[in-house]
Amino acid sequence: MGTEHTAKAFDTDLQELTRLVAEMGGIAERMIVDSVDALIRRDVPLGQRVVTTDADLDALQKRIEERAVLTIARRQPMAVDLREIVGAMRVATDLERIGDLAKNMGKRVAALETDFHPLKLFRGLEHMTDLVQQQVKSVLDAYAAHDLPAAMAVWKGDEEVDAICTSLFRELLTYMMEDPRNISFCIHLMFCAKNIERIGDHATNIAETVFYMIEGQAITDKRPKGDMTTFATTIPNT
Repeated sequence: MGTEHTAKAFDTDLQELTRLVAEMGGIAERMIVDSVDALIRRDVPLGQRVVTTDADLDALQKRIEERAVLTIARRQPMAVDLREIVGAMRVATDLERIGDLAKNMGKRVAALETDFHPLKLFRGLEHMTDLVQQQVKSVLDAYAAHDLPAAMAVWKGDEEVDAICTSLFRELLTYMMEDPRNISFCIHLMFCAKNIERIGDHATNIAETVFYMIEGQAITDKRPKGDMTTFATTIPNT
């Protein structure tokens, strides 16, 4: 009876962790979309809402960590059960960092006060955001469903995002060389493109967490990446 009760209590704790991660995921997905919409439409109030929303994401991550630590202390889970809890904490950490990147983009909206409105660049940014947002959604679905093939599809799909990011970077350099007045605007967009690319990296991290939860070990293959050498040496990791 005691063992059965403990198992049920553990399942309840795990369901709550999964629910909180799903709630975090929904907020993070919305922040990604809203931050880029705000940039493209120069919608300063929407950008500010993204900045404000980040506090909700941080609070949820803290709740997940506290719940996870409490569950480990009370239930003393082993093997696969322990991996479930560690997995929830790892996914929450990546979602919190995705929120930070979206917040950073939200903050930049107010700085884009210019008549310069390059449609091609914005379309590229939108396309890149659509891909990354779909990656985040797919990998969170894979996490909830313990769907390893779906998680691995996200893990292998990072190169397209990197390719678009590199293409955007080259376009931005061209605009800056053509007219020095565009430099400040283009640098802000560079950071935003890099942030979106990093969000894709966090989706890939979550895919690796799903692999760890199911297989009990880390992925040994090298993570697929596009050619980001020029971009990486130009944009600092801040």
